[in-house]
Amino acid sequence: MPQRILFGREICGDLQQAERREWWLSNNKGAYAGGTIAGSLTRRYHGLLITPLSGALDRHLMMAKADATLKLYGREWPLFTNRWYGNVIDPPGYHYLEQFQLIGRMPVWRYAIGRTTLEIRIWMVPNEATTYVAYRLSSADETATLSVNLLANRRDHHGTMQISESTASETATPNGFKIKWPQGETLYLQTTEAEIEPWQHWYEGFELKQERARGLASLDNNLSIGRLAYELVPDEWAGFAVSMENEMSFDLVASMEAFLKSDQGLLEGSDSDMLSGAPDWIHRLKLTAESFLMQRDLPSGKSGSSIIAGYPWFGDWGRDTMISLSGLTLATGHPEIARSILLSYADLVDRGQLPNRFTNKGETAEYNTVDAALWYIEAWRAYMEVTDDEASLTRVFPVLCEIIDWHTKGTRYGICMDPDDNLLQAGEAGKQLTWMDAKVGDWVVTPRIGKPVEINALWYNALCTMADFTERLQQSPRLYRQLSNKVRMSFIRFQRENADGLYDVLDGPQGNDASIRPNQIFAVSLHYSPLDVEVSYEVVDLCGRELLTSYGLRSLGHRDKAFRGSYQGGVADRDGSYHQGTVWAWLLGHYAWAEYRVNGDAAAAQQRLAPLADHLHDAGLGSISEIFDGDPPHEPRGAPCQAWSVACTLEAWWRLEQAKLNT
Repeated sequence: MPQRILFGREICGDLQQAERREWWLSNNKGAYAGGTIAGSLTRRYHGLLITPLSGALDRHLMMAKADATLKLYGREWPLFTNRWYGNVIDPPGYHYLEQFQLIGRMPVWRYAIGRTTLEIRIWMVPNEATTYVAYRLSSADETATLSVNLLANRRDHHGTMQISESTASETATPNGFKIKWPQGETLYLQTTEAEIEPWQHWYEGFELKQERARGLASLDNNLSIGRLAYELVPDEWAGFAVSMENEMSFDLVASMEAFLKSDQGLLEGSDSDMLSGAPDWIHRLKLTAESFLMQRDLPSGKSGSSIIAGYPWFGDWGRDTMISLSGLTLATGHPEIARSILLSYADLVDRGQLPNRFTNKGETAEYNTVDAALWYIEAWRAYMEVTDDEASLTRVFPVLCEIIDWHTKGTRYGICMDPDDNLLQAGEAGKQLTWMDAKVGDWVVTPRIGKPVEINALWYNALCTMADFTERLQQSPRLYRQLSNKVRMSFIRFQRENADGLYDVLDGPQGNDASIRPNQIFAVSLHYSPLDVEVSYEVVDLCGRELLTSYGLRSLGHRDKAFRGSYQGGVADRDGSYHQGTVWAWLLGHYAWAEYRVNGDAAAAQQRLAPLADHLHDAGLGSISEIFDGDPPHEPRGAPCQAWSVACTLEAWWRLEQAKLNT
């Protein structure tokens, strides 16, 4: 069973603690919902329904809140919390919140007033732009009335709403009504038996605390589109669904049961799933993994599978998708999803590169990355290790050969093999090509022009993998074997004197970069390592001394004069520290695996992951944050739910468990 995530009044009644903990849901087609356990809006991305409109990633906030007021004992009890301009809290509905928990992925609130409790549940329908909200009264002396004020919107999820005199038109429907926005979209609402009062009124001045802290516009406005009044009967469910689906099939209880059953099915997984005997917190991550998987129309024109890099603001990035693939699909017992993703991206390879990200509402592939295609080959290696699917490998093999050919002769942005040492070089002014990709205006914070260490570790790994693939397909591996041996010999150039690990970049504009960064860990953690045992130990030892924290590896050594220990402030401040000391959780799994490879103690390496179990009760509940401050106590920052943070933790735990079983 997944780890129990439950909070009582000690957290629910403390607004600061209740607001920093967030719940998130997705529908596996790009839509999502999310909010705080306090019920207040702190991000522009909080809402009951945020869904793509005209493109795969053209996500818009369509329904913000459902503010409920319980009428009981001759009084009105507001069970919602709003933060207004000037940091005014009105009403403080969190005062009545007795308990919050996740049942599977479903957020559940329990409010207590005297002997009466009211439970609220929220869930999304898989593959539909539909969110349900359900209410159940219990322990009541009498029936009660629940009034629900529906706050809608129609804005890009990256922005805020400016009030317009042009509102929406409303039309009654059986068991509900529909809202048509001037831009053309229609929002559908269906409800159990209720008194429906269509009514439009702008509520101005919601203050978004998290956006203010990020130095962004922090005032928003939402439109009330009406009220629902329920006569609640103890122990019976009432509620509504809001949807962009014209053919929505509304059944409150059946939909709830289907969602819970689906979560249970995800936990049971496959018989070959190596996570079956894992601790509860790993099962929780297995459940969370599902939320990052998505189906969408790709720029190739075909429908395909992909991975959302993180919630709430990321789309599907090629690099993140390939790094995350093994942990989110293979470790969880779903190689068929891995195959779908890998084949989907094969159609997007261009000049030997995989897209870095998708622009123009997710419809245009952008190829400014040096590592995504190399991670793609590693993802195929991991997939073949699990499946022996030679039919799929045969189908995609020409694409993989094309990737190596283009990297050898040269492709975009100066990416090519240096014929003098056979190492990969990349970069040009104004371009950020590695995963350390922060850019502020024209300033590339970590340009890393030259021969980055992890790129060449990936290059060696890819060549060895291709040699294996050619043998598997009964072809000569000679070309790839010879080239991989040359790269391995040249990789010695990365070794620093006095057992000080590896250079971060060779042959850069200012020479070799000796900054202590975590990129060298991949030279040990990747399946094929170009290092001998002694140097591998030195790399792991250095990263452990200078970079390791409870939640991941720092992106820069803490004694470096460029080190930034806090990720806060406006956009320029935050991007300037993004890879200058900030801790990245996805690197912890690679460190744990590398540590095992040098000392052989799989159980001890698994314990490196253990602090993340406690983190699942903070920030994005049940998930792992993107980043943390470089300085203790390592506050969670960035996206509260990040795919590769979850994936690399799952993959490391899975592979270490296999290692334990094989010894």
